[in-house]
Amino acid sequence: MNRDAPWDVVLVEDNQLTRQFLEQSIDAHPALHLRASFGTLAPAAAWFEHRGADLLLVDLGLPDGSGLSLLRQVHQRWPACDMLVVSMFGDEANVVASIEAGAVGYVHKDDEAADIAATLLAVKQGASPISPMIARHLLKRLRPVPDSVQMAEPGRAAPVLLTATATPSEAADAPAPVSLSRREQEVLEFIARGYAYAEIAREQGITVHSVQTYIKKLYAKLAVHSRSEAVYEASRLGLLDVFGRPRG
Repeated sequence: MNRDAPWDVVLVEDNQLTRQFLEQSIDAHPALHLRASFGTLAPAAAWFEHRGADLLLVDLGLPDGSGLSLLRQVHQRWPACDMLVVSMFGDEANVVASIEAGAVGYVHKDDEAADIAATLLAVKQGASPISPMIARHLLKRLRPVPDSVQMAEPGRAAPVLLTATATPSEAADAPAPVSLSRREQEVLEFIARGYAYAEIAREQGITVHSVQTYIKKLYAKLAVHSRSEAVYEASRLGLLDVFGRPRG
């Protein structure tokens, strides 16, 4: 799509370091213009009452509410505004809810492959970017269930009907329950809320090295290799209940 003027972008992100990084990424691209940036939901919602934008980049877990409400508001009032979610939350419920609210894409905050400026421009060209981990999960969810199940013969056990989210190998290799220590649970929740290692150390009264040690243990227990995978897997296993909680 050819356009002389840059695309106006509105950013809503509560983590100051993340917000500054995203602001710099947007400002550095000549085809994008950062129209407004907010750290909480309320001023962003008030801003969109009177003016629109070409692109909205929004987090879900904000201190004063859910970014989902802003997605719904903007989608209804400014339907030409393309909306992209950038969040640590990768669970099925939030991804599907975001898409239903009008988001055209969903990426993880620590998805190292994501160039946010290029991603925003791709959105204006018709793309719907979704982080690979989330895409795999949604595709697995959409795997069709057989229309019919063979009836069991007399004297034999009935066959097991596998759902769309469980293949035979997955059913056989179901993960054992994960047990976390109190400190590991606390560190996990800080990770899910977007805290940096130094911030976690300060909040917990421990060293950064200790935080890194706890995170390595978490990765091992969850069988993951990154923060986003840890948050996703912990959410899937029911180990997290931090959505919508304020930082601090």
